[in-house]
Amino acid sequence: MAEVILKNVDKVYEGAAKVVDNFNLHIQDGEFIVLVGPSGCGKSTTLRMIAGLEDITSGTIQIGQRVVNDVSPKDRDIAMVFQSYALYPHMTVFENMAFALKLRKVPKAQIDQKVRRAADILGIVPLLARKPKALSGGQRQRVAVGRAIVRDPQCFLFDEPLSNLDAKLRVEMRTEIRELHENLKSTTVYVTHDQEEAMTLGDRVVVMKDGVAQQVGSAADIYHSPSNRFVAGFLGSPSMNFLEGRLVHEAGKLYFDEGTGRLHVPEKSAKQLEAHVGKEVVMGVRPELLSDREHARFATNGNTLAMTVRQVQMLGDCLHVYLATEKHRQIVAAVDGYAQFKAKETVPMYVDMQRALFFAADAQGARLNDPTD
Repeated sequence: MAEVILKNVDKVYEGAAKVVDNFNLHIQDGEFIVLVGPSGCGKSTTLRMIAGLEDITSGTIQIGQRVVNDVSPKDRDIAMVFQSYALYPHMTVFENMAFALKLRKVPKAQIDQKVRRAADILGIVPLLARKPKALSGGQRQRVAVGRAIVRDPQCFLFDEPLSNLDAKLRVEMRTEIRELHENLKSTTVYVTHDQEEAMTLGDRVVVMKDGVAQQVGSAADIYHSPSNRFVAGFLGSPSMNFLEGRLVHEAGKLYFDEGTGRLHVPEKSAKQLEAHVGKEVVMGVRPELLSDREHARFATNGNTLAMTVRQVQMLGDCLHVYLATEKHRQIVAAVDGYAQFKAKETVPMYVDMQRALFFAADAQGARLNDPTD
């Protein structure tokens, strides 16, 4: 395995804006990195540049000790798993997994050993004699992963490999891919638009927008301390609630004035927000930080806003309650499944201000406080 280093990498297509803009990332040997972002953010293009399937416009890409800008894909010692399984329909599972080794003229005994070892790791030994048409989607994906494993590459690259699977199978395959990584200790770069995949798979997550890496960190760091409003709204389901308002001083304390009510800002955040008193800001609150009093999992401390229930969605152990104030209509609370809410009723909703985030009201939306600091 090897480290992968991208330095000041740009990608510009003729007559188009930058698809990838000054991308810098140092992937440690054996690390699992996930690139996540909306469609068109440049994540797959970045992966394809690492693979050599796309030329870079400027910058350098290093795999191991070698700069690979001008190295062909077949000589980069990487293995890639695509969204489409790309299996040869006329070949058996064994033959599909062995094909690249045969091209390298690896001895037959060694091919057999490598294929059977990979098949055993993935639990597909009984499938080796079958052809792809006799396999389920999950089995085909395991074969595609096995074909990559047998090559013993320096780096594994995954391009949205689970997007063709149903929801249940995606969850199962996520677990298997993570266990596979922990067993092989392989350097892995994984691209997805699915935030759950990003948060559950990666040692570190890279959130991208418009070709720019917005934030790099662990899933927990990005979830609890997002660098800006885009990152805060992208990770998390349901997504973070954003309330526009103003920071005001009253009787020596700092409050967030939402327009229909005021919420007390705790001392730690108040100190971090001193420079923004009197200014318009955006408060970000995760759905689990809103609740009725009876089911709140945080100290209520009297911080409430009157909200009207628009809709209630039952999800078993959890309710998603869609709410509105006179000023904000798109508010979601994730509360205990035994809570009782009725559509059109107005209720006091408690807000966990200890973990509330504040962002600049401009287009960049930089985070202004860090309750975890």
